[in-house]
Amino acid sequence: MNQSVSVAPNLEEYTHKNPVITKQQLFTKQLIVLVLEILLALPLGLLLAKFQIGRIAWIFGGIAAGTLVLQGCRIFYQYSPQPNRTARKVGMALVGLTVGASSAHSNLASVVSDIPIFIFLTLFLLLSGSCIGYIYSRLSKTNLMTAMLATVPGGVGIMAAIAADYNKNVTLVALVQAIRVTSVVVLIPFIAKTSAGNYYPQTLPIKGAWLNFDPSQLELLLLVLLITGLVVYPAILFKIPAGDFFGALLIGIGFNPLLHWLPFVGDISFSPPPLINLLGQMLLGITIGEYWGDKPNFTKQTVSYALMSVAMTLVAGAIAAILAMQLTSWDWLTCLLVTAPGGSAEMILVSLALNHNVEIVTTGHLVRLIAINSSLPLWVFLFRRLDEQVSKPNI
Repeated sequence: MNQSVSVAPNLEEYTHKNPVITKQQLFTKQLIVLVLEILLALPLGLLLAKFQIGRIAWIFGGIAAGTLVLQGCRIFYQYSPQPNRTARKVGMALVGLTVGASSAHSNLASVVSDIPIFIFLTLFLLLSGSCIGYIYSRLSKTNLMTAMLATVPGGVGIMAAIAADYNKNVTLVALVQAIRVTSVVVLIPFIAKTSAGNYYPQTLPIKGAWLNFDPSQLELLLLVLLITGLVVYPAILFKIPAGDFFGALLIGIGFNPLLHWLPFVGDISFSPPPLINLLGQMLLGITIGEYWGDKPNFTKQTVSYALMSVAMTLVAGAIAAILAMQLTSWDWLTCLLVTAPGGSAEMILVSLALNHNVEIVTTGHLVRLIAINSSLPLWVFLFRRLDEQVSKPNI
């Protein structure tokens, strides 16, 4: 059965139907929506922190805020803003900056020898995703390319954009990808917490610790944010794989060594304030929540098939973790974090909260991000050929 669902109007369609509304007004509306989401995510994050969820409470607060605000816009104002991909890129950059600064003293060179293993695990997850996509396509009677884009571990926004480019079912692709990312973001921290004990340090206090108001630290913060913007923007513009996260990560790693190398700078050390990490997490959560708030009504059968495919993807991730344990000396939690199918920035944040082999988890997910994004043209070509072969009538 082909799932026939309505797609929320994009900005161009909205502008065409309402010529009085300019792009500037649409941008203003998007900005207002984002501000409302952040204002709602902040108290929700504080509330969740009271339940000892830990430092990633802000991601969950963002997911709830993004869902509630977009649903509110649709229900009360008949306005359907699209998920804000720019907000996710900013969130990825802020998280990358935080992770890079935290990893500055780690021995990243020690994991270079493990890159072939990371590549093998990435290929395993891609091939597993393709097989799952084929099974999902046959069971749900969805065309093969849509099913493949829905089930291969990749970014929600990226896969949905490719589906739109080839006139496939964008909302179905976004639904399956959003379920996968949300499942990973929720399940992996829960498994880690229940098995490793109370590993999360106390979440950010309400007063006095979010931002360092020392003038020198504020100046360094503005400088590092400016440099991050100058590096990340061209990376996004030229579509460098994982450019937003990877560029900010390198800046976080190299900023303090650069300061110490300059002769006119004294003994100053900079660490991104907790507010940067908090804001990055909220933006990541908000964009996940927006995909839930943007969803039209699906049939129970459609959701059931989507959940089934996500369950198979999670099983494939667990098998990859078992393989990683056999091939390496990593403990099971490290293997689980490295092979978790999607939510790369979120899994790195979990390892950072755990202070658990951050360099291994970071390198593993960066290798996967680069491999998936750089090989996307090949995978899309193969998906289209397979779709054409399967769609050919038998003579």
